[in-house]
Amino acid sequence: MLPNIVRMTLITWSMLFLLMGCTSFHSSNEVKVTSEMNELISDYIIQHYEGVYPESDKQFEVHKIYGAKETGEMTSIYLYSLFQGFNKSTEAEGQSGHSVPAVIKLKSKDGKYVISHYKEPQDGADFKRSLYKIFPRQYAKEALDDLKNSAGLQKEMNQKAEMWLRK
Repeated sequence: MLPNIVRMTLITWSMLFLLMGCTSFHSSNEVKVTSEMNELISDYIIQHYEGVYPESDKQFEVHKIYGAKETGEMTSIYLYSLFQGFNKSTEAEGQSGHSVPAVIKLKSKDGKYVISHYKEPQDGADFKRSLYKIFPRQYAKEALDDLKNSAGLQKEMNQKAEMWLRK
């Protein structure tokens, strides 16, 4: 009986150390998204969708970051993006656009970041499955909840449009 208790204790402690090691590894590769990265993301998404939607006077993109992880020279950023085009004639009423979760990968090159990859989940019936393929589970769950209200980004989008109209 005593050897079984010792064995169980050793297994339990081993599992605890293993889990602690995984947790510290998990958090060690998380990075903070800088204002430079945020600006690069918005600029890229606006440029990426140029010509996709009907022409508008001005396009804006705002996003919510779920998290970012660094692997080597590559930084993966998991986000929810809201993109809209506006016309002066219709003022702050968005004319076209989308809201979607996405993963964007940045590569550090000569002290600056460049976009190396951008991916959104598939549309339609495969949306949820493909979201879980490109997002870590915790971020995918949050993104699914955010679908209902565009991640709460509409107010920020409206502010950008109103500032533009005042110029």
